[in-house]
Amino acid sequence: MSTSTVIEPEAEISASAIQRSKRFRLTDRWRSFLLLLPSFIAVVIFVYAFISFTIYVSFSNWRTLRTDMTLRQPITANYEDLFAMPRFQADIRNTLIFTVMFMGLSLALGLGLAVLLDRNLFGGSFFRNVFLFPYALSFVVSGVAWRWLFNPESGVNVLFDVLGINGLLAQVGAAPLHPGWATDPTVILKLNHALGLIFPGAAKLQVQLGIPVAIIPVAIAASWQLSGFVMAMYVGGMATISEEVREAARIDGASEWQVYKNVIVPMLAPVTISLVVLLLHTSLKIFDLVYTMTGSGPGFATDVPAIFVFEMMFKATRYNLASAGAVFMLIVVGCVVIPYLASSLKKG
Repeated sequence: MSTSTVIEPEAEISASAIQRSKRFRLTDRWRSFLLLLPSFIAVVIFVYAFISFTIYVSFSNWRTLRTDMTLRQPITANYEDLFAMPRFQADIRNTLIFTVMFMGLSLALGLGLAVLLDRNLFGGSFFRNVFLFPYALSFVVSGVAWRWLFNPESGVNVLFDVLGINGLLAQVGAAPLHPGWATDPTVILKLNHALGLIFPGAAKLQVQLGIPVAIIPVAIAASWQLSGFVMAMYVGGMATISEEVREAARIDGASEWQVYKNVIVPMLAPVTISLVVLLLHTSLKIFDLVYTMTGSGPGFATDVPAIFVFEMMFKATRYNLASAGAVFMLIVVGCVVIPYLASSLKKG
């Protein structure tokens, strides 16, 4: 038997195997495509098509129950009306103040709880579950509970009398503590005049720039709800830091406070960045907690863009203004999320 007669059958078998492998890969690609096709169609229709429709409506004349899809002239008229509304100006102010307070409280409280648990204190596993429990509740439940807690007549104000604080204030001739909480329309630290010296247009705003007192209870309630999630993220990040790193810092003479301040917390920077993005995303689109706790509040002191869009859409039937508000929210959230996703994909 010659060598060629042996090689020819082997070559035929190899070619056949290659063809079967190609057919299998082709079939596998089609199977994957067919499995993903329903999800792809659903995303295109219920996400991108609806976003495109909302953007179109935001430029239209549709402001009554009667559908009117003609474009308004000038094309940016709806957005000009939106930003000229005192209510929407208050919404932007409230969102900025709420975001700063909510993120600051959540990160500080979550990091503090994580440090306590990292110290392996007695009952750490029990308290870990206790601290994380609020995150399991819905914002609606939290809103109802905190609305009662900050009721001026039956909430935390009662403690000022029970603990004798108001009695002591009366003895020294001071007024008793009885804050209005979410019912107080006062705006403190007004900035219109100061900003007007730098930006002339700020003095002409129809809303007082500052800190609405009524937004403070909302920020406290939201921080209470999310601080457990922040704690869990930080605890997970601390678990990845080896004991050798801590020991090296201690050998160099660092105290426990300095170990956390100069070593552990800086090493948690990636966790902090992720938390900032997630908390920003939550604060910019928050609706249910504010709606159940205070609604739009006195003088729109706790109103937020999501409540504005809801009421413009389903109560006032100003569909073009509601769509413009929704597009504004989409752009703001996109400015936060898209750079973070792009950075993560680039690193990946």
